[in-house]
Amino acid sequence: MNRLLLGAFGALVLVGVGLFWWQGRAEVEQGAPPPAPAPAVLPAEIPAVDTAGQEGPEPPEASDLTEEQQRFFRYDRNRDLRITRNEMLASRTEAFRKLDIDGNNLLTFEEWAVATSNRFKAADRDGNLELTQPEFATTRPNPPAKPSCRC
Repeated sequence: MNRLLLGAFGALVLVGVGLFWWQGRAEVEQGAPPPAPAPAVLPAEIPAVDTAGQEGPEPPEASDLTEEQQRFFRYDRNRDLRITRNEMLASRTEAFRKLDIDGNNLLTFEEWAVATSNRFKAADRDGNLELTQPEFATTRPNPPAKPSCRC
């Protein structure tokens, strides 16, 4: 019986020593510095290309989409990619007051129609009751005035 207990104890000691040795080796390998990089092999000659007479692509131009995104974000104050009613109306109160001729805080169809008709007439330079693209471009809102520099 003693031999059996002594054999089991010896086996446990050997397993424990093996585990400690195995983990210790893993930690040493993990903390070791990385191997030195292999020296870069440079080609004997640097390749060259004849670029005479070649032209690159034209530089990109600003698109209306970018301007439209800027216009969108002027309204979208919290940048959640959605314009709420309050965000939309916040910048329109002055424009609303200009359209509300009788000042009752109600915009009737007639008040809106008169303002829109006057705007259309001002844009229709040739008076043919149709707007061409250059004429329509004049209906674009004016950019905000930039403050003068007080340097």
